[in-house]
Amino acid sequence: MTERITEMVGGEPYPYYPLGDYVVRAMGVCGGRPTFKYTRIEITGTMERLAAGESLEALVEGYGGRVSREAILEAVRVVTTQFLTTLPALEPVG
Repeated sequence: MTERITEMVGGEPYPYYPLGDYVVRAMGVCGGRPTFKYTRIEITGTMERLAAGESLEALVEGYGGRVSREAILEAVRVVTTQFLTTLPALEPVG
């Protein structure tokens, strides 16, 4: 995991582990599950909405400017990369 960063947000410390520019794991926010930075919006809900067929544009609009198109695309990359790096090795056939 990357190093913890602490920023001041609204006069309060905001400690988090960055998973990208927009996706973080913040202490005390949503049980440490990945969220979009400075929000309590978990990326899992966004992934579920995409999988259900909701468009990227509808998601951005639904979040009212709190989550950008770039942030959602980064979340997709984070999830995909994590999935691919945790796959077990296959046994050789033969």
